[in-house]
Amino acid sequence: MSTIVVTGAAGYIGGHIALRLKDAGHTVVGIDRRPLPKHLDNGVMSFLLLDFDSDVVKKHLLDVRPAAIIHCAGTSLVGPSLSTPMEYYNNNVVKTIHLLDFIMQTMPQTKFIFSSSAAVYGTPIMTPCHEVDPREPISPYGESKLMIEQMLASYHKAYGLDYIAFRYFNACGADMRGRHGQEPGATHIIARVLESIRDNNTFTLNGTDYSTNDGSCVRDYVHVQDIADAHVSALYSDVPAGVYNLGTSNGTSNLEIISAAERITGKTLQVVTGPQRPGDPTTLTASADKFGRIFKDWQKFTLDDMISHAWAWYNV
Repeated sequence: MSTIVVTGAAGYIGGHIALRLKDAGHTVVGIDRRPLPKHLDNGVMSFLLLDFDSDVVKKHLLDVRPAAIIHCAGTSLVGPSLSTPMEYYNNNVVKTIHLLDFIMQTMPQTKFIFSSSAAVYGTPIMTPCHEVDPREPISPYGESKLMIEQMLASYHKAYGLDYIAFRYFNACGADMRGRHGQEPGATHIIARVLESIRDNNTFTLNGTDYSTNDGSCVRDYVHVQDIADAHVSALYSDVPAGVYNLGTSNGTSNLEIISAAERITGKTLQVVTGPQRPGDPTTLTASADKFGRIFKDWQKFTLDDMISHAWAWYNV
């Protein structure tokens, strides 16, 4: 087993990846500028409370010589990126350039796995999205992810960087053993719906006038544990360098999410309607056939599993 570095390890997806790496027997080094949640500070990883491009982190990388770096760190969320683009380009793009340059200069054999996003597609001309489809992001967040993808491809061609970029499509759910899940106040719709049900609060449904069957926007939901397992599987397998969607090809509307959450929890959600959010496409689903041809059974969980596991996490 090997030493694997996870940037953004205190976060939702990074934390799950760290757990699954530990389960697989790897030594995990976590890096994040946010403190590690207490439930992950239990032998899951050694942890550096630092920015991932700091000199201290670079020195530590030289000390541990990781077999791979899984790069989950970065500023997320589409909406805020429209008003504060500087943060997204600096934290996501500029700092990643610094990290990549350091890797190529000092440990060029290190595998690099990057957390990209469905946001690179913008408003797709058709769905489900395939990796070769046009990438026309409509937010600085999506643009920053696409810029890094383009960098990785260039570094692979010029310097031989071994890389994979995973485009996530709405990660949701929680660890099936109840070890990790969304932090309080998360913006993801399933998290917001379940917190509202638990706390008996009113939920604001943004947009009921989309051109969909029920008027609410449609997304592709993937269990976060499936996403974490995809990273572990890709570490040492013969996965060609490049970009891979992690989605299901199945679209679920916001109103369908609400209905499923009410059915699974046995509770009724108080809903009010609000306007569409800037930067939100009507429908966004993914074909994961490219990754599925390599790992046929990488998806293990259904939407009901995602909601059930998340509900259990919110009631720990």
